Amino acid sequence: MAENLKLARPYLVLLAVFTVGRWLFGTFHVPYEKGTHVFSLVTLTIYASTFYGAFCRRWLGFRLWRAAGLAMTLGLVTQAVIFAATLFSYGLGLHTYFNHPTAILGPDATGTEVAFGQAVLSRMGGLIVNMILAGIAGSLGWALGGLLPED
Repeated sequence: MAENLKLARPYLVLLAVFTVGRWLFGTFHVPYEKGTHVFSLVTLTIYASTFYGAFCRRWLGFRLWRAAGLAMTLGLVTQAVIFAATLFSYGLGLHTYFNHPTAILGPDATGTEVAFGQAVLSRMGGLIVNMILAGIAGSLGWALGGLLPED
């Protein structure tokens, strides 16, 4: 895990930038539908997992399970950040993208406030599902990594 986090340092910087951007968009009342795609943490995670899987295969010699494990680490860290930002949003009484009904319940949300308990349960599900999706993206990246040149 420590080696995965060491390799993930550039990603962690991007994750911090995207998290702050997402937080600011919400606190400055940029409409969710206009701004959520700009700083999407899930999209960032999927792209990064794919790229890390590909490049770590070719240039670091990672096997499939190691690349998937690195990607799942990225997914876990991202979901932990989302979970923490959601807790802070509720705890501080702020309306951010992290506690927006659409972010928690999906596109079928009615637009009403989401109860704290329901938000926590939703984020726990996201923790599991998105970590698995990141592992799949890392595996696909690993498969694509065979197409990269060796030097």
